[in-house]
Amino acid sequence: MDIFKKTRAMFHLPENMTYLDGNSLGPLPYAAQNRVDAMMRDQWGEMLITGWNKAGWMDQPSRVGDRVGKLIGAEAGHVVMGDTLSIKVYQALAAALELNPSRNVILSDSGNFPSDLYMAEGLIRMLDRDLELRVVAPKDVASNLGDDIAVMMLTQVDYRTGRMHDMEQLTKLAHNAGAITVWDLAHSAGAVPVVVAAAQADFAVGCSYKYLNSGPGGPAFIYVAPRHAEVVNPALSGWLGHASPFAFDLNYKPGSGIERMRVGTPPVIQIAALEAALDVWDMVDMQDVRTRCIELSELMITEVEARCPDLTLASPRNSTERGSQVSFAHEEGYAIMQALIAHRVVGDFRAPNILRFGITPLYVGEEDILKAAETLQTIMDGRLWDRDAYKTRARVT
Repeated sequence: MDIFKKTRAMFHLPENMTYLDGNSLGPLPYAAQNRVDAMMRDQWGEMLITGWNKAGWMDQPSRVGDRVGKLIGAEAGHVVMGDTLSIKVYQALAAALELNPSRNVILSDSGNFPSDLYMAEGLIRMLDRDLELRVVAPKDVASNLGDDIAVMMLTQVDYRTGRMHDMEQLTKLAHNAGAITVWDLAHSAGAVPVVVAAAQADFAVGCSYKYLNSGPGGPAFIYVAPRHAEVVNPALSGWLGHASPFAFDLNYKPGSGIERMRVGTPPVIQIAALEAALDVWDMVDMQDVRTRCIELSELMITEVEARCPDLTLASPRNSTERGSQVSFAHEEGYAIMQALIAHRVVGDFRAPNILRFGITPLYVGEEDILKAAETLQTIMDGRLWDRDAYKTRARVT
């Protein structure tokens, strides 16, 4: 049996819906629903406060962190779950700057997710010293790695176009220039093969509600390389990052290794959902996922370009330079996507003009790609998008 037919059956996919938005929110794994139901009934319900010890809630962020660590090629014991991705970006960037105090520039690119840039701006204001956020075009990152760069902070896969940075090459160049690296893996973890240890990344962060299917608001993760784990100072020194949280010392003493990057009480119910969602990854090889993704992405590009000549490919044409999404551009992209959604083909829109489609082989197959392309053609040929209802912007796009 095709392993991806087996994994597809593990997800709740609404009837008659073609779902190509797993790059924004993964669908519900049946196992996650069952796990959360059982956790709430048998652990929270019956154990109450004793669940922190009896059910292992306190160890959950590190235990599940190790499972995520396997998907990003991290050393055991160097990934922990908790908080949001923006918080983890802040933690990683602050720690990286402290490791490189003689330099004053944070280098990023215009394809980075804006929240990462906002967190950098906020941190710069908070530190109130001579720091600069320098944002360049993605293609110009390497040429801007000069001797003033303290930290190179990049999202590996561009959230709009799917363009993918070469992590290993850029990390090497950054290190040669004396910079520390922070990689955002929000569109990489569970989407493309990643090996942070082999690439010698210093820090990596990411979320779990996209390709890892932990549900809306699912917890983020942070990776700290072993060479830094015992020396980094967490800017957000929360009580669960303390060496002895329940000693309730008035002064902070960082915990051991990755534990010091914990902040507050972990979202136990949400991590339980993630823990169950990760079971599907025990069934597949990441390279097989990548191979299938490329096959489906190429099919998507071929079909849409043949059927919808008014749409322009916004993703790299070379599959080795592209993550697990395909994006097209059109000046009426928002209305077109709303029309698609109304016809039960779900992708999403990113300003100013991008239609995004997540190619997630765990539950997406050739029939989904063909249905999406056929429906898109119908909408474009008939100008079905040209309605006021489809042009009114919702709060979430």
